[in-house]
Amino acid sequence: MAERIVVSWVFDVISPFAWLGFHDLARLPPEVELRFVPVLLAGLLSHFGQKGPAEIPSKRRFTYRFVLWRAQQMGLAMRFPPAHPFNPLAALRLVVAAGSDRRATSVVLDAVFRDGRDVSDPKVIADLARQLELADAGRAVSDPAIKQRLRDNTDWAISLGVFGVPTLVIGEEPFWGQDAFGMALDYLTHGGAFRDPQMQAVGALPVGVERRP
Repeated sequence: MAERIVVSWVFDVISPFAWLGFHDLARLPPEVELRFVPVLLAGLLSHFGQKGPAEIPSKRRFTYRFVLWRAQQMGLAMRFPPAHPFNPLAALRLVVAAGSDRRATSVVLDAVFRDGRDVSDPKVIADLARQLELADAGRAVSDPAIKQRLRDNTDWAISLGVFGVPTLVIGEEPFWGQDAFGMALDYLTHGGAFRDPQMQAVGALPVGVERRP
């Protein structure tokens, strides 16, 4: 029997690329033990001093069009929620309260990007909670322990250098973005190739010039 490999999938339900990337996870090798780690993307962006794609108007337009194009290429019917970006906190806490497993992740991501629902609406959260067999949605998303777990997840991701979502973490190696999934698969099967001299050298490549703020 192949040795079990623990892989963490770091995501925020605000990310359309997370919804696309969720559909790639079925391609992971059977020996992978997959952990779903919901985080607050805004926390990552703040820590690393970044703007999100939706905060730059031209990048926002391109990103949304690109995501829709990619969904079509993947054979997925995609529908954006009424507004984007939106406040994802209640939806993220719902995933945590439901066990941060594949089903909870799927239900919430599908609600946002397959069904185009507004998960900042308490009525939508209540409906999703019923689907996930949580008796009291309000209590679940306001539970201090659930809130802390989401903060802990975000801090853990930051400690590993995770700066965006979705990110697959294999050991301590992060693979950011849905388009890096192939690279992550290659690392799982041919990890030694990533220790070649060029791969090692670029990690310590000197900075030639720094942009002034």
